[in-house]
Amino acid sequence: MKKVNLSLIACSLMIFLSACSGDDGKDGLDGLAGSNGANGTAGTDGKAGLVSLVNQQKLSMADSQCFFGGIALHSGVDINSNNLLDDSEVNQTNYVCTPTPIDAQGSKLPHSVMRADLQNGSIAGSRFEIRNGGYGSDMVAHPSIKHQFYALTDRGPNATYTGDYGKGKTFPTPDYTPRIGLFELTTSGTVVKLKDILLKRPDGTPISGLPNTSDLGGTGETPYTVDGNPILVDQNQPYHETQNPIKLDNYGLDGEGLVALSDGSFWVSDEYGPHIVHFDNEGKEIERINAFAHDERTVITLPNEYAKRRANRGMEGLAITPDETTLVGIMQSTMYNPDNAVKALDITRIVTINLKTKQIGQYLYRQEKAQNSNSGIVALSNTEFLVIERDGAFYGQTPDAMKRIYKIDLTDATNLEQITPNNELTQDDNLGLLIAGQTLEQTVLTSGWETLTTHGIAPVSKSLVLDLVQEIQYPHDKLEGMWLIDNSRLAVLNDDDFATWSTNGVLEQKYLDAAKSMIDSNTLYFFQNLTLDK
Repeated sequence: MKKVNLSLIACSLMIFLSACSGDDGKDGLDGLAGSNGANGTAGTDGKAGLVSLVNQQKLSMADSQCFFGGIALHSGVDINSNNLLDDSEVNQTNYVCTPTPIDAQGSKLPHSVMRADLQNGSIAGSRFEIRNGGYGSDMVAHPSIKHQFYALTDRGPNATYTGDYGKGKTFPTPDYTPRIGLFELTTSGTVVKLKDILLKRPDGTPISGLPNTSDLGGTGETPYTVDGNPILVDQNQPYHETQNPIKLDNYGLDGEGLVALSDGSFWVSDEYGPHIVHFDNEGKEIERINAFAHDERTVITLPNEYAKRRANRGMEGLAITPDETTLVGIMQSTMYNPDNAVKALDITRIVTINLKTKQIGQYLYRQEKAQNSNSGIVALSNTEFLVIERDGAFYGQTPDAMKRIYKIDLTDATNLEQITPNNELTQDDNLGLLIAGQTLEQTVLTSGWETLTTHGIAPVSKSLVLDLVQEIQYPHDKLEGMWLIDNSRLAVLNDDDFATWSTNGVLEQKYLDAAKSMIDSNTLYFFQNLTLDK
């Protein structure tokens, strides 16, 4: 049998796997390239994908997201493929808001000039303007038009004066009719006046700002002309006690608080009675509330102690609950209850009046400083309110001037009308709640708030919302109007007193600074990014 060399066979079998040991052979020739295969069959087209769309929407003035307007960018997927972004397809919205055009200097309200012929105080050869501004006694939102507001004037230009007929006021425009102005805030930040609503008696004749008689809250102020003469029933005839007496007006108002209702009517509170008067949409009186039971015009009578308001510091603020059932008024300063011995205190009163049930409530507010002024109130809910507390200083002359807005809550405060009498707590028909025979004002004077606490009497709770001196170096002496726009935006307004002032009874221009270079004027200030709700 022939033997086979197994190593040689193994080498031959592995020629394509590895080289055998021994001499290298010659390289073989490359094989021919194979022909291309045939193209495969084309697949069917897939379904078209959904399209994303973006819509751009212009926002108008007073939009809830962008108050001064702007753009809303709505984006989403066109699910129904109609090339339109339907409301149901929007899954994201971004807002580009127009920046607020009102800076820290505010936006001035328009005014006209009533008189420009009077000597400007002690500045020789100078005349000053009595302006038909004065709309800052209060302001309130229009019930339905979000970029409009109402603002109230008081009794008209006046200044303290003492003449031959006693202490009183000079009225340089004695025929002035108190009024409500309707204003609109524009996208540019300017304010325009749309109309005036003159306040009228029930018979439709205009009221004046002249004082009431003493039995209806008048404090004996004598009205004088700028020449120092008493204002008489007939100014062309000499004074006579009965035939031509000093002219007073029991429909006259020194308006300070304003409410605008959804039916177009208004409530106004004042510093005279104080009176709270209901006017229709044309300014004609419908009904009134005061503390004088003998007044036949009165539909609801306030507790008698409210007739003891301090002169020119009556019911400075008025609000109504969101359901429009309950008026809420706040007194400017400590009432003279029982007399002016309690003047320099920090206790003020809030009264609630249910217009349906005629039920009265009373609460206490504790001021930060004695003789401060509570000069405005607006409702956040049926129990929570914003309240202005201020002093009477100008920041430019007094750097520690105080102008603040607090949020108060009646929930845990004591309703003075619901206290059960006992040996020490009694209700007096004339003076209200007494502690050991003293009024609450007398109690705070003699023994402090601690005595009220001991008897379970708690004031409203309060928390600071806005310090205007700190925020914008608020330059005016008076902060009196609040326009609640929504739960994060608030506008405020000062009272410029018709740009009229007096020093030692001499009329002059009202200035913001001691150098007398800046005339005071109604100015609106706008704040946002506030947290006003719970």
